[in-house]
Amino acid sequence: MKPATSVWFVLTPSVLMLDYAGPAEAFRMAAESGASFDLHHCGPLPRVATSIGQFVVGLEPLPDKLPPNSLVMVVGTTESPEPGTSAPFDAVTHWLRTAPRDDTRIASICSGAVLLARAGLLAGRRCTTHFALIDLLKREEPTARVQDDCLFVDDTDVLTSAGITAGIDLALHVIEQIAGAELAASVARRQVMYQRRAGDESQLSPWLAHRNHMHPAVHRAQDVIARDPARAWSVAELAQAAHVSPRHLSRLFAEHAGVTVLAYQQSLRVARAQRLLTSPELSIERVAEQSGFASVRDFRRVWRRYHDTAPREYRSASAV
Repeated sequence: MKPATSVWFVLTPSVLMLDYAGPAEAFRMAAESGASFDLHHCGPLPRVATSIGQFVVGLEPLPDKLPPNSLVMVVGTTESPEPGTSAPFDAVTHWLRTAPRDDTRIASICSGAVLLARAGLLAGRRCTTHFALIDLLKREEPTARVQDDCLFVDDTDVLTSAGITAGIDLALHVIEQIAGAELAASVARRQVMYQRRAGDESQLSPWLAHRNHMHPAVHRAQDVIARDPARAWSVAELAQAAHVSPRHLSRLFAEHAGVTVLAYQQSLRVARAQRLLTSPELSIERVAEQSGFASVRDFRRVWRRYHDTAPREYRSASAV
């Protein structure tokens, strides 16, 4: 059994409440739904003021050692004190240099990226932060490849987000990676989110696209497809699961999801194929088959609707 992911929210003075509460609620809901997340709320102080004037109390101290399989989420604040002028912020910077293990993933929300930069964690990496802090982040880490046109960046073991509501997008992204797309979509719906947004296509998840609606019948049909996108679902089968007629389901899909049933299923098959292409032992023929396409020719035809490069070229680029 895979061990639980320990999620450590790191809070500093004047913490931005939406930076903190939105992602924390996403992980809490995921854990409540069965995902293996163990939440911790810590900081250099046991009590910190928030951006709305209230206090968060009872924070755990920054752990001397992080457990295996940890995710650290450094939350943004309304302050950006210079190094050496604020003991709490300096303590977090020092802790980020010393506490993470080799298997620890580090994430920041909004101005949290500045502390990551000061800890040397963004050197040479792609990263982002709130648009008002882009220039500051570039000054803090001149070698970082700071992106100013996206909501979050996943650079393998270091993730950064623009903050505020984008912190929820980042949390959903991590939940999808660890617990699966279906559960991430369920959490997004519970939060009445327009699912996960993205500033560039590389961040847009087909598993969460076309779900920025509130129609339960369409969501039921989409859940069925997402559980097994390779299966040749008929509209009649999906309509039965959604408790509507086939004709009505087709109308509802077009109206609320903005795509046809077939187009939605094909988008998930292509997403599945993208993942399978990262396995070099699978031939293109096997990838097509396991993704639900009738033939390699059919696979390539549908693939071209979503990608400028051929599957084989996509595989080569992903291996770099």
